Amino acid sequence: MRLQLALNVEDLEAAIAFYSKLFGVTVNKRKPGYANFVISQPPLKLVLFEQPELTNQLNHLGVEVFDDAQVETAAAHMRSVGLNPEVENAQTCCFATQNKAITYDPDGTMWEWYRVIEDADGFYTQASEPEPSRSACC
Repeated sequence: MRLQLALNVEDLEAAIAFYSKLFGVTVNKRKPGYANFVISQPPLKLVLFEQPELTNQLNHLGVEVFDDAQVETAAAHMRSVGLNPEVENAQTCCFATQNKAITYDPDGTMWEWYRVIEDADGFYTQASEPEPSRSACC
């Protein structure tokens, strides 16, 4: 398991250069307006969304897990404590097909427990959907 931190950045190229140097890693996945890093130490999935119009740098938080049982356990825990998770299976988001359980903190910040099934070409499941603001996915 590793923590996911998704940030809105003003300049994707500058952010990629900074985080590559900071963590000593190269980009794992790169698409227009999007990049992610898989960092082994500390165990972190760092996701960057180029959104220069946003003033809030935090996009969302997550925990990447590596099997569906961990997603199901997280969803069951959320239900048991009254957090009413949204469960999505085999949905494409952030250029990856994923299974996930999503909840929101009192201030509206999204938390997700997710497993990546496979990479995908599109940002969302529905190819006919317009490109989103990328604030409610990943």
